[in-house]
Amino acid sequence: MSLPPPASRGFGRLRLAALNIDGVLLNDTFSPVIHRFITGRGGRYTAELERSVFSRPQRVAGRNMAAALPGGMTGEEALAAYFEERDAYLVEHPVALTPGAIALVERLRALGLRTVCYGGLGAEHFDRFLGDWAELFDGPRYVCTNDFRPGLHEITTEIFGLRPDEAVFVDDVARVADAARELGAGFIGHPTDFVHSFQPRLMREAGVRHLVDSLDSIDETLLQTVDAELTDGTFWLSEAAPV
Repeated sequence: MSLPPPASRGFGRLRLAALNIDGVLLNDTFSPVIHRFITGRGGRYTAELERSVFSRPQRVAGRNMAAALPGGMTGEEALAAYFEERDAYLVEHPVALTPGAIALVERLRALGLRTVCYGGLGAEHFDRFLGDWAELFDGPRYVCTNDFRPGLHEITTEIFGLRPDEAVFVDDVARVADAARELGAGFIGHPTDFVHSFQPRLMREAGVRHLVDSLDSIDETLLQTVDAELTDGTFWLSEAAPV
């Protein structure tokens, strides 16, 4: 059973912090492989390619990767080849906790927020890399969103019984920010530092103002700001940040 969070530290609206697993709590092991997979087979790696692949169900991502390549590869073939290439990549670049990941979850709980982890891979991925800290997470602890990505509505409303504006999502993909804006949920961007990534730009184009390059930056001050903006309905009303 998960440990109950302490009493709220004065948040007017926030009740839940939902944390993406790969790219937030764990290092980004997807962007470099997708880039190499596409460019190594003669395709063009573009912002549109990222939009069509990131935070999509695997069958959709595979089909869209195949469409970006010359040679008539099927979506199933592209997906299988991609995961084979990722396995090889992980030999030299293993999955690891992002610096400050566990401290962030502990900080969120100390502030009285419920916490949950989510991502597109199966629960065994969470168990392998975050299982030692599973008690820090609430509800199902981990939500596999592959069948309903990006999954914000399902996590907030169906699993936790909350309104979207009672949750803040921390993610590395701009498509999730778009979904948060549509629902009225909070969002903090933690885009990858991969040199070829378009995500920082796409997040700013989506109107994301709260961008962090370190999980340590997600502190009480930032969360109180997010809470205040959600409470007064101004979270998504400001102008997008300059690109």
